[in-house]
Amino acid sequence: YTILELEPAATQQEIKKAYRKLALQYHPDKNNNDPYTTSHFAEIKEAYEVLTNPAKKEYYLQQRWYNQSIGKRKTQNVITPVNVLKQALELEKYVSTLDVFRMDKHGLEQYILDLLPDEAIEKLNKFNEPETKHQIILAVLKSMAPLPFSYTENIITQLGKLCSDDTTVQQQLTSFIQKNKKKYRREKYLLAIIIIATVTLCLLIYLAGR
Repeated sequence: YTILELEPAATQQEIKKAYRKLALQYHPDKNNNDPYTTSHFAEIKEAYEVLTNPAKKEYYLQQRWYNQSIGKRKTQNVITPVNVLKQALELEKYVSTLDVFRMDKHGLEQYILDLLPDEAIEKLNKFNEPETKHQIILAVLKSMAPLPFSYTENIITQLGKLCSDDTTVQQQLTSFIQKNKKKYRREKYLLAIIIIATVTLCLLIYLAGR
């Protein structure tokens, strides 16, 4: 948006208009192929392609949300159960709006890990607020529900440190892990079945055509 000199709320029409204006201004043919102008024109073109491609734009907006939110959190020196819960609930709400199939899964995993590093967990455990910590864990579990099993292991480890003194929450974590493992196995077997079925079908078509 900055490259195209636009506000984040710009419409598709405004994006196209800004691109045409800047492309005319910075096109290499109009600037004797000046290397700086050529480089800036490439940035303008890339920005336009991202913001006019739904898949690329969605990925960009996810990255932008994660980075902005993390940036705000890093400037916040006071770590309290209430503050972390607020961030966890904001994340839960945001994830619920995403397309699971086009979600930046690594970005989501990293965001949660940045939310609950060891130093933050150590501070949270000093507060006598088990119910708030419980709510944090539930919000994080809901946020990470769309993630494949391989993306959840490190997060589960951090959540385990946060609920080491709460057997009820530990049972919920165990249940979540078991469900995720079953889901992972089902998806793996389903993929294998699809591949076998596809190969078999191709073979039958080949044999029928002989």
